[in-house]
Amino acid sequence: MNSSPLLTPIGTVHSCFTEKFGVPRQPGIVTEATGTIELLAPYNRSEAVRDLDGFSHLWIIFLFNRSARGEWKPMVRPPRLGGNKKVGVFASRSNFRPNPIGLSVVRLLSVSDEKGKILIHVKGLDILDGTPVLDIKPYIPYVDAIDDATGGFAPEKPEPRLSVTFAPEAELALQGLSETAYPNLRDLIAGVVEQDPRPAYYDAKKKDASFGFCLWDLNIRWKAQGTMATITEITR
Repeated sequence: MNSSPLLTPIGTVHSCFTEKFGVPRQPGIVTEATGTIELLAPYNRSEAVRDLDGFSHLWIIFLFNRSARGEWKPMVRPPRLGGNKKVGVFASRSNFRPNPIGLSVVRLLSVSDEKGKILIHVKGLDILDGTPVLDIKPYIPYVDAIDDATGGFAPEKPEPRLSVTFAPEAELALQGLSETAYPNLRDLIAGVVEQDPRPAYYDAKKKDASFGFCLWDLNIRWKAQGTMATITEITR
């Protein structure tokens, strides 16, 4: 039997998420998270995406190329369970897997050819900037949306855990930023923070703790007290 060929990336993700902290834990949780998938040669041909715009959503198969690699473990601690309970690695979507392959469904916005670059514009991303894409497949509702499917320990979309407000300094910074360069920035920041991206093991009772994450080339700083979060700084 012939061995399978090595997997070759067919594209690269250009995402608003430039570091791991703050990336949504599932696709579609933060709908304002936009990005593009740029096809790489020799796959950057218009024929390869012909009729793709007839679908509303896409499956993106990608590599967890920035996850620490080591000996794989059969059990992991999903954040959805508070980081306290272990489940089998194959009962999770953890990035710490025998093969570091990820799968996300995203909404397709458009497909464009910009000076020879084939770009697939999407939203609802939960993927880091620079991530290699292995394949793209259309989401087909009659087979991919199963009415009687069950969700195990994650039966429903998580509810927001924090209420988000913006300090005056952050409000002022928002006013000075281009909507074209940073689309839906306010809603994007709020969407990321309201899901509480702090590690599951973090002691939320600690006071005066400040946190930060990056969106594009922006540094976002915020504080939390109880169930209230305040965006304190937005800087380049």
